[in-house]
Amino acid sequence: MSHYAIIVPPLFSHIRAMEALALHLSGKGHRLTFILHSSLVTCDNPRIGGCPSLPDSVQRAQQRFRSPAARTFFRIAGTLAAHTDALCHALPGILKRLQVDGAIVDQMEPAGGLVSEFLGLPFVSVACALPVNREPDLPLPVMPFRYGEDNTARRLYAGSEQVYDRLMQAHYRVIDAYSRRFGLPRKQRLDECLSPLAQIAQGCATFDFPRRELPDNFHYIGTFQPLPELPARRRNDAPQAFATLGTLQGHQYSLLRTLARACHLAGVNVTIAHCDGLSPAQVDGLYRNGAAQVESFVPQHEVLRQADMMLCHAGLNTVLEAISVRCPSIVMPVAFDQPAVAARVVYHGLGRKVSRLASASTIASQITALLNEGSDYHQRLAQVSQAIRQAGGAARAANLIEQALDTGRPVNAGATRAWNGI
Repeated sequence: MSHYAIIVPPLFSHIRAMEALALHLSGKGHRLTFILHSSLVTCDNPRIGGCPSLPDSVQRAQQRFRSPAARTFFRIAGTLAAHTDALCHALPGILKRLQVDGAIVDQMEPAGGLVSEFLGLPFVSVACALPVNREPDLPLPVMPFRYGEDNTARRLYAGSEQVYDRLMQAHYRVIDAYSRRFGLPRKQRLDECLSPLAQIAQGCATFDFPRRELPDNFHYIGTFQPLPELPARRRNDAPQAFATLGTLQGHQYSLLRTLARACHLAGVNVTIAHCDGLSPAQVDGLYRNGAAQVESFVPQHEVLRQADMMLCHAGLNTVLEAISVRCPSIVMPVAFDQPAVAARVVYHGLGRKVSRLASASTIASQITALLNEGSDYHQRLAQVSQAIRQAGGAARAANLIEQALDTGRPVNAGATRAWNGI
């Protein structure tokens, strides 16, 4: 069997998604090594592990991601640039030492594609967040804009793309420098470093904005995480909600407190998961403001199956999980691609968007409106849920990766596009 490297930024949701994929590949007998410190890899599987003897420069670059300040919009380019620079310098030696047969590369880390191409190593690109593939007249996956086809929308998308590219110059300079150093065709952006063999993305076409120019080797697979069974018809005595801000924003006590108050005002019992982000005193504060249950972590599958709605930060993994069980969402995006995920939730009529700065009474009114319009949301959720469940998940992704890396030839969607909802 083969030995594959997994190259992923040190972000919790991306690592967990890649671990779910790695489990399927390990089940086929393959060995998987994450180019991460071993402490960041949680799989209890002898075929899956972190990278032994990871250079200090790479560890320092990965530790930088842990600082909330380093992940802010105006500093993220420098954080990404430092990580890509460290990996491009160290990866050639690491991959040779590990004697890998191929690489599985998160779209958000261009070093994987640059170094693999330099070494002549087959690699597959994976989108754990919204795909970075660019198209004319489509907003970038970090932009909060609604979808539109008029000239005003097109000008907005083009202008915001220019602003974004200026802000990302620190990262682009690193990509450009190493593409030249490695003797590759000139590259600067993430979307220029994607695999020619296979590009795999979570989600489905019925959740994305309309796309017309995806490459033939692009595949939507639904979600890497196992999907829970569809819930039986909900018969709650009082409406039930689940609230989470994910692992990176779970420490935002003031927002969670506002959500507790909003649910109390709307007559909704809310379970809050803060992902170990709060102190005991803050947990008590959430109870005092109306929360029904507060935990560090909960069995999210089961909680969502019983919930009438979810209130969240619009993280892609969380939203896809809610859609899969036909649970409508109220989304309050905070960072990264969350504003763009929220825009897709609204565009497809799967929930409502509200500002994270909104008052408890404003959010309560949105909760009441969503409950009153529940049947409309559930009809649309059923359609997208079915597309996600039929897209093949991690098992299909593993087959695509195995085929691409073992043969070294492009794996095109072809006749499978209809199956994926494209």
